[in-house]
Amino acid sequence: MDIQGLQAFLAVSTYGSFSEAALRLHLTQPAISKRIQNLEHQLGTALFDRIGRKIHLTDAGKALIPAAQRIIQEMDNATRTMQNLANLVAGKLSFATSHHIGLHRLPALLQRFNESHPQVELDIHFLESELAYQAVEKREVELAFVTMTGQQSRVLQQEKLWHDELTFVASPRHFLARKMDLQLNELCYTPAILPYETSATYQVIRQQFEKRKLPIKTSLPVNYLETIKMMVSVGLGWSVLPTIMMDEQLTELSVASEPLSRSLGIIWLKERTLSNAAQAFLAQTRAVQAQMRR
Repeated sequence: MDIQGLQAFLAVSTYGSFSEAALRLHLTQPAISKRIQNLEHQLGTALFDRIGRKIHLTDAGKALIPAAQRIIQEMDNATRTMQNLANLVAGKLSFATSHHIGLHRLPALLQRFNESHPQVELDIHFLESELAYQAVEKREVELAFVTMTGQQSRVLQQEKLWHDELTFVASPRHFLARKMDLQLNELCYTPAILPYETSATYQVIRQQFEKRKLPIKTSLPVNYLETIKMMVSVGLGWSVLPTIMMDEQLTELSVASEPLSRSLGIIWLKERTLSNAAQAFLAQTRAVQAQMRR
C-alpha cells in the first residue's frame, strides 16, 4: 500500500472532489485518478462510487479512512525524526493564524524567521481561532497562533505569547461617543457589532454583561476584527476591540467595567514530533518575546 495513493485517497475523501484534491496536492487530476486506481487495485476493492461528476465513499472507503490517517501520521513522524537527526532546518512549515494576529503580531516575527531560515517554505493558513484549533488536531498544520480559550487540553500544548487588552469603542460620530462614564446597561440595548458567540473574544465580553444579568443586542455577528472596525467606524454600532487597533477612526468609550483582555498564543499537538523548522520558529518566537519583556 503506497503512501502517495493513501495521500490522494485522503485528499479526495476530505474535499469530495478529484480536482480539489489535485489542487491541494499540487498535482494534475489525471495523476490523482491514477493513484486512486492503483490503490483500489492493490486493495482489490472500489473506494469511491462515481456517479456523474459526484463521488461517494464506498463502505470500504469509509473503513479505510482511520487506518490511512494513522499510516500517514506515522510516516510523517518518522520523516520528521530523521530530519531532526540531521539538524536540518528546511522544508515546509505549515501553520495557521487568525487574521488579527497575522496582521498585528506576526509580520516582524515572520520577516526575522524568513531571513534566518531561507530554506524553510512558510505555508500560512488564515483561519478563525476555533478552526485553527481543529486544524492542529487534524494535523493539517503543525502550529497555530490563536486566541486562547483558557481551557486545558489533553492533546494540545498551549503557550501564551501576548496579553491583548480590549477597549469599548464606537465611531466619533456615534451618540455614545458624546457620553461620559457610561454604564453597561446603557450599552445593552444599543446595537453592538461583535464576533460570533462561539469565539473566545465574545465570551470575554459576554461575561461582563452576564455578571450584571444584562443582555447584549448584537446586530450582526462578524468574526473578522478588521471588518468589525470598519463597521463601527461608519457608525453601525459599538464594539469591543483590541487596544492595538485604536486610531482616529475610533473613539474609546468610557465604560464602567472591569478591564477586559484576552490571551493570544501558540498551540501544537503534544504527541506530534515537530519538524526542525517548527522547533526553530518556536525558539525564535520565545526569544523575541523574552527581549520585549526586558
